[in-house]
Amino acid sequence: QVQLVESGGGLVQAGGSLRLSCAASGRFFSSFDMGWFRQASGKEREFVAAINWSGDNTYYADFVKGRFTISRDNAKNTVYLQMNSLKPEDTAVYYCARSRGVPTTTPREYDYWGQGTQVTVSS
Repeated sequence: QVQLVESGGGLVQAGGSLRLSCAASGRFFSSFDMGWFRQASGKEREFVAAINWSGDNTYYADFVKGRFTISRDNAKNTVYLQMNSLKPEDTAVYYCARSRGVPTTTPREYDYWGQGTQVTVSS
C-alpha cells in the first residue's frame, strides 16, 4: 500500500517562499515518477510540476517556471516543491501524486495521491 503525505503549506505574503514536502511509504519509491498538482477553490485540479524517477528530468507548468523547483531524495522517499516569489494566484491546495508511467500533466495518469496541503498567499 502506498501512502503520500504532504507537509509544509501555510500562509505567506506575496513574494515569499515555501517548501512543500511529500513523504511516501511503500516500496520502490525510487522507481516512480512523481508530480505536484494544485486545486484552487472552485477550479479544476491543475498540473504544477513533475520529476522522473531519478530526478534527472523535471517538467513545469508555464505559470511556475522560474519560480518553483521540484526535486526528490530517493534515500528519504521524499519529493519536494520549492516555491519562491509566490503570488496570490498560487493560493490552492497542493497535492503530490505518483505517476503510473512517464511524467505527465494529466491527473488521471497518476494512481496515488496525498491528502493535500493548503498554501495561502496574501497580497
